[in-house]
Amino acid sequence: MPSSAKIVSGINPSTHLKSLKNNTEINHIRKAMLSDGVALTRFFKWMEDHLRKEKITEWSAAEKLAEFRAEQTSFLGLSFNTIAGFNANGALPHYSVTVESNQEITANGLFLVDSGGQYLYGTTDITRVMPIGNCSSTQADDYTLVLKGLIEGSKLIFPEGTKGYQIDSICRKPLWEHAINFGHGTGHGIGFFLNVHEGPQNISPANVDVAFKPGMVTSIEPGIYRPREHGVRIENLVLCISKGNSEFGNFLTFETLTLCFIDTAIINKTLLAPDQITWLNQYNQMVFEKLQPLLSDEETEWLKVKCQPI
Repeated sequence: MPSSAKIVSGINPSTHLKSLKNNTEINHIRKAMLSDGVALTRFFKWMEDHLRKEKITEWSAAEKLAEFRAEQTSFLGLSFNTIAGFNANGALPHYSVTVESNQEITANGLFLVDSGGQYLYGTTDITRVMPIGNCSSTQADDYTLVLKGLIEGSKLIFPEGTKGYQIDSICRKPLWEHAINFGHGTGHGIGFFLNVHEGPQNISPANVDVAFKPGMVTSIEPGIYRPREHGVRIENLVLCISKGNSEFGNFLTFETLTLCFIDTAIINKTLLAPDQITWLNQYNQMVFEKLQPLLSDEETEWLKVKCQPI
């Protein structure tokens, strides 16, 4: 480098530009969420219909989910290797099924599925937990507390200039109140038909000096992991949008983009506040209304039951 060159150290400016999705990209991402939501609905219905009738393993379930995604228009591949963990394997946040670890999904417990797709018009990343058979009160409580964390982050209204580490503590608060924590970040930026992990923004305890701005798409995915027992993580993607202004400045909030029902079968309703129950019921109703036109009559009736308010 010549001595006259000025060296600027920092995040590549293109990274900031990529993080701010424009209206065209946002509308395309919404299309990707519709496709993903249809694939996931069909997958969970298939799981429910075939469990105990045929052998289903973590591996075969992940392959079946990939098949349902591949049926969708403009699907080009997975955005990352599917994490499909039953009971103890679900307690490993970055679990990857192998021939040796592949477990049959049977009897009772929690089946965690973290997956995503690459579509020509967007990148998806979602985690859901499927309760199977009789679940323990601890599993129900963990599931509900993780859901509380997701809801608190999703409905947050915050001032312009807020950083991810400030939002992180709000998502963790319902878990901290029960002396529970998790060892990964609460959320990461998502690319537009690019990297499924793409900054510069994130939601984590790390002091990342990047403020949230309208147009950023980020995951919210709190979790609880009990080694050798079970794991719970529930994840949606959210879009940062303007909420308005007051004499105290400009405020922002999140719009949830992910379209897949949140299972209510084992929720401990006593742990949820009225506004959290309202958020959950409104979310599941939105999922049903947006996916219904794309589903068969049988799929619609099945999803309608899953989206019943609690």
